[in-house]
Amino acid sequence: MSKSIAVFASGTGSNFQALVEAFAQPDSGVVIKALVCDHALAPVVGKAALAGVPIITVDYREFVDKAAAEAAIVSQLPEVDLIVLAGYMRILGPTLLAAYPQRIINLHPALLPSFPGRTGIEDAWRYGVQITGVTVHFVDAGIDSGQIIAQEAVRVEPGMSVDDLARRIHAVEHQLLPATVQRLIQGGKI
Repeated sequence: MSKSIAVFASGTGSNFQALVEAFAQPDSGVVIKALVCDHALAPVVGKAALAGVPIITVDYREFVDKAAAEAAIVSQLPEVDLIVLAGYMRILGPTLLAAYPQRIINLHPALLPSFPGRTGIEDAWRYGVQITGVTVHFVDAGIDSGQIIAQEAVRVEPGMSVDDLARRIHAVEHQLLPATVQRLIQGGKI
């Protein structure tokens, strides 16, 4: 039996594309039912259109507050088993968290609990760590503070620039995120 997911993204959509490619076959057990994006002109919107994935765009500026924007998202989302945050650059509030308890995961470009927040790659590089990585975790009310599901380390080589590190991190993300979604589903956690 297939499980359905919605992907939330704000930017280029490389992790969205990795999910599309990983679950392209009908026997993959995963159907991407929607992309939710907070920027109508983000490149990920074009990727979703090419993949035939329904798109929901919500401009938070058009709502009185975050709760109203999230209520609009909830009202438009088809029924899904899991929400996957893949570069969604917003902190979720109680409205979405209550609608999908323990069914929202996030991809973070550092080994949590180190370097939470939107600049995890840059923070790790500036700090001078020799090992950083990628984390997939459940989303809670904190910032990158939910239960860790999966992590993979990435070595920072001498002389590596922050852009080199970002490329390595993204390559790991593109593998770890789909594998983690598949593992959650196969393990009956979703």
